[in-house]
Amino acid sequence: MSVTVRVPAKVNVQLAVGAARPDGFHDLANVFLAVGLYDEITVTPADELRVTCSGPDAHQVPLDETNLAARAALALARRHGIDPHVHIHIAKDIPVAGGMAGGSADGAGALLACDALWSLNSSRDELLALCAELGSDVPFSLIGGAALGTGRGEQLTVLETGGAFHWVFAVADGGLSTPAVYREFDRLGAGTDVPAPAADPALLDALRTGDAVALAGTLANDLQPAALSLRPSLTATLAAGTAAGALAALVSGSGPTTAFLTKSPEAAAEVAEALRTSATCRTARVAPSPAPGATIVAGPA
Repeated sequence: MSVTVRVPAKVNVQLAVGAARPDGFHDLANVFLAVGLYDEITVTPADELRVTCSGPDAHQVPLDETNLAARAALALARRHGIDPHVHIHIAKDIPVAGGMAGGSADGAGALLACDALWSLNSSRDELLALCAELGSDVPFSLIGGAALGTGRGEQLTVLETGGAFHWVFAVADGGLSTPAVYREFDRLGAGTDVPAPAADPALLDALRTGDAVALAGTLANDLQPAALSLRPSLTATLAAGTAAGALAALVSGSGPTTAFLTKSPEAAAEVAEALRTSATCRTARVAPSPAPGATIVAGPA
């Protein structure tokens, strides 16, 4: 018996970052949009906790208890006083260390899969509380769609979307450490007043009405200068996608994946092809949004 869960990547259409808090985190106004690139997490009973991974860049994924999928299984087992004896297989399609919450997606997927495998029937609120303990982006990976994350990103308000948005994601060589990007954000902002983060009403309205052109004019990522400081080559990738006709371009989360909003599926295909031949990125992927959150696709419902 096994359970398979499909879970999406995300793009931050707005990432407003406040000053560092005493606990080392930053207050955020983080507008998440789930996109149609997915990992699939399959859990099967085993003699001990074990993690395997396949797919692009699988060799970069840790297979020990630092993996968020393993941590999710351990946390859920502890909560219910059971043994976390499960084989977790991650079929990886979300870029690794790319600013698209691939690790967080795996954590949310494993949590939902183990809950079903072990017939725990946890409520959504119980699962979201465990997600928040695992990491700031994990709760959104569970719910998908669109949402505003506040606090450190884990306090979610579901947002309405009025239609489909069409994206291209340029995958860079190598990853970027999220903590390193935040440290660079702090360094670049040292000695300045960092405003309290707040969601942009015009951006929320563009999501609600499904207006891609309006959304393009409001995309914002406060971590982008830090990501570009650590990886200056991303500037050429952003320029290449914009020159190919993207409505707007930005670094996805902490990077180094870059995101390009386009006006149609056809435009997305053209931008992706231009990026693939630009010599500024390893590859480019097309994905629509919004996408559903973690979903059981095989096994007990």
